[in-house]
Amino acid sequence: MNEKQSHDPEFGSTLSFISKKTNSNPMNLIAYLKQKKVWFNVIEKESTVHTADAAAKVGLPLERVTKSLVFLADGSPIIAVVPGNCRVNKSKLKEALSAKDVSLVPFEQAEKYSGYPPGATPPVNHKNVKKVVIDQGVMNFETVFGGGGSRKKLIELKPEDIQRLNNAIVADIAEVIG
Repeated sequence: MNEKQSHDPEFGSTLSFISKKTNSNPMNLIAYLKQKKVWFNVIEKESTVHTADAAAKVGLPLERVTKSLVFLADGSPIIAVVPGNCRVNKSKLKEALSAKDVSLVPFEQAEKYSGYPPGATPPVNHKNVKKVVIDQGVMNFETVFGGGGSRKKLIELKPEDIQRLNNAIVADIAEVIG
């Protein structure tokens, strides 16, 4: 994979693009975003698993770094995208999905649904997920950051692109921690 970066004055940041020699792996996040013609920015960082650590490593406010958490809703895998300073309120998630039961997938099983290891899961381009629910607080930002497909990357995206690419439900599903 030949990744290139260039500065885009319209967005005022570095954009990452993939050359024509793109890996055909469906979990290739950069190729997926390029194919969908979505603006994005990749940030390289030290390897992290937890959102708070990732935000601290790159100097971002925790509420702008999203968590993409895998749940089972009535047995179907879904992803909940919430700000990093929040946790998912399971009652609100059940209501948003009209589900009877919602449970967080164990850490060691999350990758089989999302296609990414915990700490690397982006808010888009998932392997085996039926629905995505985005907390309405995520939509308040011009851009947010999420797992970049590897524990050494974050991806910056516009919340409306996350919603559109996932055909996601936007609902009040989070509560601030602390």
